[in-house]
Amino acid sequence: MKPKIPAQAGTFESSDVIVLIEPLPDKAGRKIEISSSVMQQFGESFTKIVIDLLDQFEMTDIHLIAKDKGALEPTIKARLETAIKRSLDLQEGTLKQ
Repeated sequence: MKPKIPAQAGTFESSDVIVLIEPLPDKAGRKIEISSSVMQQFGESFTKIVIDLLDQFEMTDIHLIAKDKGALEPTIKARLETAIKRSLDLQEGTLKQ
């Protein structure tokens, strides 16, 4: 699936993560940018969570930016899923017009 619209989920607050998604042109693949205050300890795990969820939704041609402030795994998954569903126009969100 390809994102239809830009979407976001989460906040910049401590113990949270903000996820931003933008559609890319056809056949552009995935562009993933992750920054985290705990990247050294959990960066590999965070990246795996992102890739696994994108694979689960069969997402292609996507630019995903995740800025983490120490969120726990369930929070990361929830924010990612929400942003993905919003980008597919399956769920209303903050950037829905």
